[in-house]
Amino acid sequence: MKTLTFPAGGVHPPDSKHYTEHKPTEDAPLPRQAIVPLQQHIGAPCDPLVKVKETVCVGQRIGEPKGFVSAPIHAPISGTVSAVAERPHPIGREVRSIVIDSDGEDRWCEEIAETEDFLSLSPADLKAKILNAGIVGMGGATFPTHVKLSPPEEKPIDTLIVNGVECEPFLTADHRLMLEKPEDIVGGLEILMQVLSVKQGAIGIEKNKPDAIEVLTRATADKPHISVYPLKVKYPQGAEKQLIKAILGREVPSGGLPMDVGVVVQNVGTAASVFRAVRFGIPLIERITTVTGPGIAEPKNLRVRLGTPFSEIIECCGGLLGKAGKVISGGPMMGMAQYSLDVPVIKGTSGILVFRDEDLRLTDSNPCVRCGKCVTACPMQINPSLLGVYVEAGVMDELEVNRVLDCIECGSCAFICPAGRPLVHLLRYGKAEVLAQKKK
Repeated sequence: MKTLTFPAGGVHPPDSKHYTEHKPTEDAPLPRQAIVPLQQHIGAPCDPLVKVKETVCVGQRIGEPKGFVSAPIHAPISGTVSAVAERPHPIGREVRSIVIDSDGEDRWCEEIAETEDFLSLSPADLKAKILNAGIVGMGGATFPTHVKLSPPEEKPIDTLIVNGVECEPFLTADHRLMLEKPEDIVGGLEILMQVLSVKQGAIGIEKNKPDAIEVLTRATADKPHISVYPLKVKYPQGAEKQLIKAILGREVPSGGLPMDVGVVVQNVGTAASVFRAVRFGIPLIERITTVTGPGIAEPKNLRVRLGTPFSEIIECCGGLLGKAGKVISGGPMMGMAQYSLDVPVIKGTSGILVFRDEDLRLTDSNPCVRCGKCVTACPMQINPSLLGVYVEAGVMDELEVNRVLDCIECGSCAFICPAGRPLVHLLRYGKAEVLAQKKK
């Protein structure tokens, strides 16, 4: 089969997946104390449903969504609520959270129920189960899944794409999931197709994962409505718009969404979680997280209960090798540096990446040399250098017309820039300013 890719831009950072790509997923120990933020998704945070000193069981709903773009939160462990208060969060500030002291028993709620003949359910019933399980996009974006599955009538969907690209360096959680639980991914894909009433399903996987391509090709061999597409290794191949262009040749319009071209994209982790929720009644209380980098004594892929502090996860991997110079939630291109190891794993925590001081190459930002490399690298075909200059000069009126809102914050421009300019930070700030003005 021809190797597909998106035509414009992209870079080739070292993938650094050797730390964990051949390591099977292990179960992390239950946390001694789970810190469960009420904001684990894009959209409105949840309201707490429990109070201090209340006893909870695994899978119990403890956070109630406040709006359509929101998702419920469930208890990842059994124990006693010791606090409902502000706690550190991976987004870089404190967020209202429910703190549960573990009783060590891992008691599940009795109302968890299986549905054997799940494909006989109506799309509405399937979508309700997905909503009630609190499932969000697990590739890192954390967009509530039931919202993605609710396109307006004037935008019919004909194709569902499951994203198994995992182009972010260091991360291998999706890779291991594809090797170890292909039946969950395919089952979730079929459920998602039924919800959307589409006949065509696709799974995109980069060619640096030939074993995953083989496993999922075998798992879908008797399913002519599902195709597996090998994709060229190029970052950011896993971005939604680039994935759609590579597989279907369709171009999402500027300012548009995948549904504008008849497509919905879901991560492989999301698909597997959908299957577990619909088939077995298991809400989203855990995820696979890659714990890796030269600053980790024993890098691993771990199945982690949500709310587990980073410090306990790192301890499970033999601790730090020397002094940590930078800890990132996610990968090096799009992840977020952390200010504390007290932050918990949340629904979007695809990885915990640790660098030592000696691994970091810190340089001062220099003036733009007009080399044009960022323009060539940009997969959205915008001009990061020009936009960065506008932001620095405070010329905000020029940002929207020069398509700053099309920036997907992939980091390709900053990676390739010989002057070390913080282009992603500048464009992120510019986007926030434009959106704030539009809101006014």
